[in-house]
Amino acid sequence: MRLPFLLPAVSPVILLAVAGPLASAQDIFVTPVPNAPFSGVVNVERSHVQPDGSISTIKTIREIGRDNRGRIHNESRVLVPASDSKTPQLVRIHLYDPEARISTYLDPQKKTFWTETVNHPPSTVPPSVRFASPAGGGLPQNEFTKEEDLGIHEMEGVQVRGVRETQTIPAENNGTGKDIVITDEYWYSDDLRINLMIKHNDPRKGSVTMTVGQITLTEPDPGFFEIPEGYKLAKAGPGNHQ
Repeated sequence: MRLPFLLPAVSPVILLAVAGPLASAQDIFVTPVPNAPFSGVVNVERSHVQPDGSISTIKTIREIGRDNRGRIHNESRVLVPASDSKTPQLVRIHLYDPEARISTYLDPQKKTFWTETVNHPPSTVPPSVRFASPAGGGLPQNEFTKEEDLGIHEMEGVQVRGVRETQTIPAENNGTGKDIVITDEYWYSDDLRINLMIKHNDPRKGSVTMTVGQITLTEPDPGFFEIPEGYKLAKAGPGNHQ
């Protein structure tokens, strides 16, 4: 079931959930590969440790998709308090066409768009595939870091392999008087060439969990990867497409 394209206003949170071809390892990166169509919804939950030790939790969702040509669709929505029942406001849509090497940014509020040609096309391998792919070599091991193979499981009808990376910062090195354990977990689908779940936890700062749900393994509507009717070209520049 698709999310509505136009959404009611919500109380905005400054932080945005932004994802494009050049996403970080702590994001769901949609690889622009052909012949592996799908669509889904990324559920994001973040917790932050406040200076007084309390924990605040925020969330958002966004639609993602890819067609048989390898074109991708990726949204940005505001992060809202975890207790908020409204659908987070849509603030940007990013489209990418690997055949033309063109990125298109849509502003649904202003109904404008801005395009650029990518000189260095994004990799077809997610940033963290080195952890979760059976062919991945993993990070260099040291006395503070270890990797654990979590095996093969099924998520949303898709087979995934999980890997957990654990880094321990000894008490004598962190000034807290106790060991700090930081964990990163990746669940990677070889069939879809994306991570379907990412978890990061740092007890000093907080945690983030990103999970892809509502997965449909069919060709999305072509309009999902095209500029909607009625959108106008905006002037080039970061201020006009962020």
